[in-house]
Amino acid sequence: MDDLAAELGMSKKTLYASFASKADLLRATLLDKFRSIEVDLDAIMSSRASDVLGSLQELLACVQRHAEEIQPPFVRDIRREAPDMFQLVQRHRRELIQRYFGKIFDDGRRAGIIRKDIPAKLMIEILLGATEAIVNPSKMAELGLTPKTGFLTIITVILEGVIIGKDKARQARRLSDKKIANGRMDDRRRPAADRRPARGGL
Repeated sequence: MDDLAAELGMSKKTLYASFASKADLLRATLLDKFRSIEVDLDAIMSSRASDVLGSLQELLACVQRHAEEIQPPFVRDIRREAPDMFQLVQRHRRELIQRYFGKIFDDGRRAGIIRKDIPAKLMIEILLGATEAIVNPSKMAELGLTPKTGFLTIITVILEGVIIGKDKARQARRLSDKKIANGRMDDRRRPAADRRPARGGL
């Protein structure tokens, strides 16, 4: 608080008149950051209402820009000093993902860009589940991630998958189908006695 008061050019007493504790100051800072993100995302969604892919690209760029401001020391400190504050972060993050990515997914399905055989709500739950499991202080520290790299990697995997290119996807599918077919053929070639499950064993 001494450093912050000095940087703001005020006494610590004046600072404490507005924020009774470090926790109150941190809460106000986090809420202000989320308000800033919402303003930016609302502007993107309104300016590119008819351009789903453009909206998605701008949305991801906006998330990346804001995530770059969250440095590892901050993540470390919030984990150690104010773990309850991360619940606030998770709640607001969940709301943002549901609102903005939910709209992108719905618009993309209507435009024929995003597949329709998987419910949009399920896509959002997968995105939320992965984000909450990975983009949290303890897991990021374990994996050596930043909020930026963690969230953008999750988005990339969900939107693009983990197979490189359509040709490789088809090749992997053919290989998988071939293995399944070969497995069935091998089963048919084995004597009936060999195909019978063993008793009393695994």
